[in-house]
Amino acid sequence: MPKRLLDCTASDFDRMVKKDLLFAIGASEGRVLAAETIGTVTPLLGDVTNAELAAALGADILLLNLFDVDQPHIQGLPPTEPGEVIRTVKRLTGRPVGINLEPVEAGAGEVDTLWAMTKGRMATLENAQKAVQMGVNFILLTGNPGTGVTNKAITDTLALFHKHLGDQVVLCAGKMHASGVLGEGGENIITKADVKAFADAGADLLLFPAPGTVPGITTEYVRGLVEYAHSLGKLTTTAIGTSQEGADVDTIRRIALECKMTGADVHHLGDSGYTGIAAPENITAYSIVIKGVRHTYRRMGMSINR
Repeated sequence: MPKRLLDCTASDFDRMVKKDLLFAIGASEGRVLAAETIGTVTPLLGDVTNAELAAALGADILLLNLFDVDQPHIQGLPPTEPGEVIRTVKRLTGRPVGINLEPVEAGAGEVDTLWAMTKGRMATLENAQKAVQMGVNFILLTGNPGTGVTNKAITDTLALFHKHLGDQVVLCAGKMHASGVLGEGGENIITKADVKAFADAGADLLLFPAPGTVPGITTEYVRGLVEYAHSLGKLTTTAIGTSQEGADVDTIRRIALECKMTGADVHHLGDSGYTGIAAPENITAYSIVIKGVRHTYRRMGMSINR
């Protein structure tokens, strides 16, 4: 019998295929929290991965940013074969795991010490196939700061991935900030035309900036995008990707409630409260806003051996 993601245990997640995950998310009625972490930096707790910490604080889904499929490494993991890194994270956390891949166009973007693009992070079909073989549940097509990812590039890549991998992995698409692209800032980050293009190209879940995180992005605007995506049969997520995952708890609570009012199915917290993870207290605070203390503490306390 299908379950809400709220009610799923580690063994439930382990048995799930794509359609089960999509059902579980939708059935949870806006009470799913996805936490993004970076594994290439020193973990906040040293010898415990940021992914494990995020899971312990109430995250339902884990998203790995800057994950290179050619050099799969997450600091804080016990010794692990490269091809088993994703499965090890899933085993240690009892959570579904996704990664970001970036549809970077040739010559676009800027060089930066942290966000500098590597071959194994590019949204190529070969990299996506490697990710699926490693056990990822989700692939998010998006852009990190300054990488130059455009909505057209996301759409074209979605169509390719959907054709070859559409029945194997949940395909997510969207932008939480402009990614360094002039002309795709503010409310032009994502438009209804982009929603339609992403949906037609095979996206299962569409990602929008959370209200209040990008200039000009209001609750009403995102609500319109969410409503339109739902009318196309697609799930949605709101995302905090502008370092406000490191804001004070009161601000996080306000953003969380605004995101809930948009009708989003998944709530995303970024990785740059501290570098590599949201401020820990904000993960739990956000979870409590969208699903209360009972479901939050249940997720935090549930053994991964169940």
